[in-house]
Amino acid sequence: MTLVKVNNPMTKSFDGLMNEFFNEFPSTFSKTIREDVFNFPPVNILDRTNSYQLEIAAPGFEKADFSIQVEGNLLTVSASKKQEVKNENDKVIKKQFSSKAFKRSFNVDEKIDPTTIEAKYENGILVVQLPKREEVKPSTKEISVQ
Repeated sequence: MTLVKVNNPMTKSFDGLMNEFFNEFPSTFSKTIREDVFNFPPVNILDRTNSYQLEIAAPGFEKADFSIQVEGNLLTVSASKKQEVKNENDKVIKKQFSSKAFKRSFNVDEKIDPTTIEAKYENGILVVQLPKREEVKPSTKEISVQ
């Protein structure tokens, strides 16, 4: 097998350029781009014995700000921080707080039971439990020879 590395950037695909762009920079810089520019909060995905677990870091939100939907085989988690009512008597000298929103989608296969998905938000982490379906185990039957 021959491995050829192409150094001509004009012949690379867009996907290859994007992967190279994000992989060449230090991880903290690409993390900032992912979270600040694309509004993708970091996610941990755990495979447990009876379920999969998504842990989404989303500080600054309230439980009512989240929307979790399953449509077909697509799980969509989104959040939108509602704008605060301002007091007209206050003069703003500097404003660094802004409204927040994000939307992440995950593919869900037939191993997941979508009717029993649960979510819990605590200490800035949204935990979504995706219970695995009970597998139908093939029954073995002893057949006697007559």
